[in-house]
Amino acid sequence: MGEWDQWIGRSERRADVVAPGLVTRWLATLDRDTLAGQAVPQGLHWCLCLPDAPTARLGTDGHPLRDDSPDSFLPPVPLPRRMWASSKVAFLEPLRIGAAVERTSTISAITEKRGGSGLLVFVDITHETRCDGVVAVREVQTVVYRDPAPAGSALVPPIVGEGRFDPAPWIAHRMIVPAEPLLFRYSALTFNSHRIHYDLPYAQGVEGYRGLVVHGPLTATLLLDLAQAELGDNALNTFAFRGLSPAICGEALHLVMRTEGAEIELAAFAADGRQVMAASATA
Repeated sequence: MGEWDQWIGRSERRADVVAPGLVTRWLATLDRDTLAGQAVPQGLHWCLCLPDAPTARLGTDGHPLRDDSPDSFLPPVPLPRRMWASSKVAFLEPLRIGAAVERTSTISAITEKRGGSGLLVFVDITHETRCDGVVAVREVQTVVYRDPAPAGSALVPPIVGEGRFDPAPWIAHRMIVPAEPLLFRYSALTFNSHRIHYDLPYAQGVEGYRGLVVHGPLTATLLLDLAQAELGDNALNTFAFRGLSPAICGEALHLVMRTEGAEIELAAFAADGRQVMAASATA
């Protein structure tokens, strides 16, 4: 038995609507044109059924507080640093503008590990999102909790080196420089008040990052947008991503894709070739 086993199986349900205004703001954030129809491109589900804790119930990192009460969905893991580590997503039906949405989230596993950076606690959350009563998205999200950054340790990730990312092996390539307005807008769309995305002194001085951190699901959304440009809207059946290294605001981010039959490989890299995210998909 693990320390947090009593949280396994806990569920919560949230309701929402695919509001036209949300879709318009999401498209504007990604510099996308308005839609021709009612089906929404893949990735918007991360902006629905969001945690809505009162401001007074936020912790020092900006995340909702966790405790050991029966009403606490996530376990009160005492490790202070939290990141969205990975997701495995099955796209079953497109979301549509105006549709009623209900998401059921269940804690499916909690695992403790010890790595080079100290103790790690992984929490797997299974999400099932219904659109007008039909299951549209199934996802297993992994959140990782970590020890504080050791005192005096170098900020992460390393300063961009002299290496250079080579896009030649990839069939599609897009380079962007995520700036503060993009991070701000995505935080607003997802009601995410984690301070590593907007509070530079906190990100550097408390959590040990070299700069503001680009949201993992934002990088994943940008990869989905690249796939959409190559394959069309709602072309993917599955999509999985894993964060490997932080992407830093104001620095070049290379988004790439290549295909082999039905298998699709996507990735994000820093300018010097450091890999930020690995992803795979099927169509």
